[in-house]
Amino acid sequence: MKETYIYTGGDIITMDDAKPQVEAVAVQNGRILAVGELAEVQNAAGENAKVVNLDGKTLMPSFIDAHGHFMNAPRLITWANVSVPPVGEVESIPDIIRVLKAHVAKWKTAPGEWIIGYGYDAKLLAEGRELTRDDLDPHFPDNPIILIHVSNHGCVLNSKGFEYFNITAETPTPEGGVILRKKGSQEPAGLLMEMAFMPVFGQLPQPTEQELLELLKPAQMMYAAKGVTTITEGATHAHELKFLRKAAAQKRLFLDVVSQPLAMGGELYRTFAEYIIVGDDQEPQVIGNPEIEFGTYQDRLKLGGLKIVLDGSPQGKTAFWTQPILTPGPAGEENWRGAPLLPPEVVYKTFKSAAERNIPVYSHANGDAAIDMVIEAAEAAGITAADDRRNVVVHSNLMRPDQLDDYARLGLIPSFFTVHTFLWGDTHVENLGKERAFFLSPLKSAQEKGIRFTNHNDFSVTPQDPMFMVWTAVHRVSRNGMIIGPDQRVDVWSALKAITINAAYQYFEEDSKGSLEPGKLADMVILSDNPLKVDPITIRDIVVEETFKEGQSIYQRG
Repeated sequence: MKETYIYTGGDIITMDDAKPQVEAVAVQNGRILAVGELAEVQNAAGENAKVVNLDGKTLMPSFIDAHGHFMNAPRLITWANVSVPPVGEVESIPDIIRVLKAHVAKWKTAPGEWIIGYGYDAKLLAEGRELTRDDLDPHFPDNPIILIHVSNHGCVLNSKGFEYFNITAETPTPEGGVILRKKGSQEPAGLLMEMAFMPVFGQLPQPTEQELLELLKPAQMMYAAKGVTTITEGATHAHELKFLRKAAAQKRLFLDVVSQPLAMGGELYRTFAEYIIVGDDQEPQVIGNPEIEFGTYQDRLKLGGLKIVLDGSPQGKTAFWTQPILTPGPAGEENWRGAPLLPPEVVYKTFKSAAERNIPVYSHANGDAAIDMVIEAAEAAGITAADDRRNVVVHSNLMRPDQLDDYARLGLIPSFFTVHTFLWGDTHVENLGKERAFFLSPLKSAQEKGIRFTNHNDFSVTPQDPMFMVWTAVHRVSRNGMIIGPDQRVDVWSALKAITINAAYQYFEEDSKGSLEPGKLADMVILSDNPLKVDPITIRDIVVEETFKEGQSIYQRG
């Protein structure tokens, strides 16, 4: 006999516009059986149903990760956190040294072994400058070090790290890349960005496959502890896709994982053998492969679409803008507006090829010039909103108001990144001025044009924290207390939709996820407080008490 549970005794948020809050929810066999008044739910559930008292807490649909990098999660467990507050505890270069030494002691790192850190952000260090190999070498003379930039688009290496990758004064700066040089010489100082960084990251020594497989459980629990039950691997390399398929076949995934294979093409990228290739002169490795089907879960893993990366990060000054920024570029360039990472013809080919096969394209685009490339490629492929392709422009961070009209016309979904308003809002104002910076992640303007948007953390660029996302969408306050775009704030309900039902829609899963409605999966979360009722300034303090995947409890706060 199927066990049935009735949840009541607290606030229940359905995320269904037609019935926003109800008194009770019944769950049977992993799905929502009934929602509504307690009496009608009891009648549908039957007299043998078990009643679960919420004790005044709040039940709602669990959260859906609209964009992030799940393959970073198992690795992060063994990496050093060199982030600034509130993500980490680094505020100066000596703090970085201290954190790395503690990491070496904890993991008993032997001479010659790699030291890997994440979250590096020079902009917020007390010294106001980039970390260099000369800062690191005296303390770690025998270990190669790589500190991943907070944007995930760059890193800092020490001398042993440069030796490992054979990067010297004679190494040319690649097109679309940045190698910061020592003053007065061509010697690399430490920082690599974009196309100088990508091959380095691709060649970084990895844990063994078995080690990664064993780390998948704690990695998934990082998400479950935040109420997230559908997670994204938003730029999957070929070897990572192979790994995820093996993990899925071994039943190691207890959360749903949406993978977006990283599609690259063109002469510039042919050296990166681990990337998925899309091009006229080379047989594609993913598109057209009958063994791989897009849009269908197999053992909790699904291919959601192709990923392309058109520019870098605005906080790293490597986004692609139509107008120069107000400060020097990452290597001191004047009148800097960044550069595209893909030529337009490659973007056009990718959109055309994907459209012919009914595969969504997820385009990383931060600056308005990169967003123009997406718009032009979609137009060239003949895509319109009526086609319901659900192509996603990931970040859509610093766009222009006129581009939202193009989104509406072409059916492009913006997956915004409002956490930027707090973490780097002041930086964006400094680099761009208020008019451009205040249109960062323009949720309200998108909403007014009828555009269904999502919101994301881009984990591990920022921590997986849905309540922080909601808080930033509602308040948009910077570290220094500036409101980054007062007229782009949305209400709490809209902010919650961006990480539940809208995110389900982005993945063509709105019929099974994102709201508490009969027939949908019982993917649910119990929160300590109701985000619709608390003082909005305290939303970020709400914690997850319990998380359910298809009716099964997978996390309980200790």
